[in-house]
Amino acid sequence: MTFEQILFILFAGIVVGGAASVLLQRNPLYSAFSLITTFVGLACLYVTLKAQFLGVVQIVVYAGAIMMLFVFVIMLLNIRDEDTAVDPNRFLVYLTIPLGAILLGALLYVVTKVNLAQPTGDEGGTVERIGTNLLTKYLLPFEATSVLILMAVVGALHLAKREKE
Repeated sequence: MTFEQILFILFAGIVVGGAASVLLQRNPLYSAFSLITTFVGLACLYVTLKAQFLGVVQIVVYAGAIMMLFVFVIMLLNIRDEDTAVDPNRFLVYLTIPLGAILLGALLYVVTKVNLAQPTGDEGGTVERIGTNLLTKYLLPFEATSVLILMAVVGALHLAKREKE
């Protein structure tokens, strides 16, 4: 097993652990922090797969901007103590041990049986290739996405203004 494969498995474990922590946290703010850990692990996975641009975008956009919005929403909701009382479905936590064992078995199978070799060829996610494709071949979906995001922001502002009134 090469050093890159060991790093990939380590970062994949961080991603899975962060995702499990998102689900198991009782406090939504701690869950958001665990999601940041998951995003950082994903960025590290992208870097190990030689897609540095995607790794940087993962940190800047998701771990930075999107998570900032999540934290603001959590703070604006002002969750009270009675909302974080004892969960009636607390017994579901005990399902994590068998499900974790199944996931660990799947991970061991992938590590031992599946070839994790790097793809060959010039199909990497370089900034030049992504920029060229984004502004030529995929210009219409890129602009449509920006319009959809703008509509979501306007809708959120409208809903926030209506609740104050």
